[in-house]
Parts: sequence; C-alpha cells; structure tokens
Amino acid sequence: MATAGNNLSSYKSEDLPNGAHFKVGIVVSTWNQTYTGGMLEGARAVLHEAGVPEEAISIHWVPGSYELPLGAQWLAERDDIDGVICIGSVIRGETAHFDYVCSAAAQGILRVNQDTGKPVMFCVLTDDTHEQAAARSGGEHGNKGVEAAVGLLNMLALRQTLSPSRS
Repeated sequence: MATAGNNLSSYKSEDLPNGAHFKVGIVVSTWNQTYTGGMLEGARAVLHEAGVPEEAISIHWVPGSYELPLGAQWLAERDDIDGVICIGSVIRGETAHFDYVCSAAAQGILRVNQDTGKPVMFCVLTDDTHEQAAARSGGEHGNKGVEAAVGLLNMLALRQTLSPSRS
C-alpha cells in the first residue's frame, strides 16, 4: 500500500522468493502510459532482482484499464505463465466514467484470479489527480509496480508451498 507508514515498495532483497523458475505475464495499459510505464519498470526491476529471467517475462499492452482483465485472462490461460501483473492508471475526470472503469477493472481482475487459480495482481492506480498518480508510480509514495511484483512473487511461492506439483 502506498500510504504513510505502510509502503510495500520498501522490501529487503533477501526476503524475495527465488523467481528463477517463475514465468510471469504482465499486461499494461497504454492509457496514462507516463504512469503505467513507470510501474512496469518497477515491476521488471523486482522480478529481475528475484532471479526471473528476462525471457520468462511476457509483456503485452492493452488500450486501457478496462481491457486489463481480458488481457490477463488470455495470459493466465497459457500453460507457460505462472502469474500475471495487471498495470493500469485511471484518473478521475468530470463524469462517472471513472467509477465504471475502476469497478470493471477490479472485478474483472478478481474474477481472473478465481477462474484460473493463478495469481493475478491488481496494479491499477485509481487516483483523483495526475500528481497522485505520479506519487504512486515511482514518486514519494513508492511504486505500485514494485509492490505488485513483490506480491506476485510471494503468491507464487505460497502456491508452490501449498501445491508443489503446480510449480
């Protein structure tokens, strides 16, 4: 969480699970790419630090956050993907569009988790301003991409512990 006193962007490298054998899909929104690009780079840096080889990271772009769940589903359905990170950024505008997009992205990503049994991380900024998005995509409140990658690595390690035959 990118909040004061509780920021998962701060982690100890030695606490990261060994990711050398994990295969990760990342689906990224091109909308608000200034912020989604920063989160993508944060996620990739953590995955590399944990030992996930570059060739085991599959990155795909979708138009916006509304399309993240379907992109995640397509990735999660692949046998060569262990887990997925969904990266998006929705900034409140003058209409209710914000609410519909945020809700659809959150519910859709949750559904992909449940339907596939694979971890699918929600890394979608839902901010009121561009300043808030900048603060959470590599600024003063950390980088949600870092947090999503740490979370994914931990979920994959948990799955491996609970069901070794699935890893």
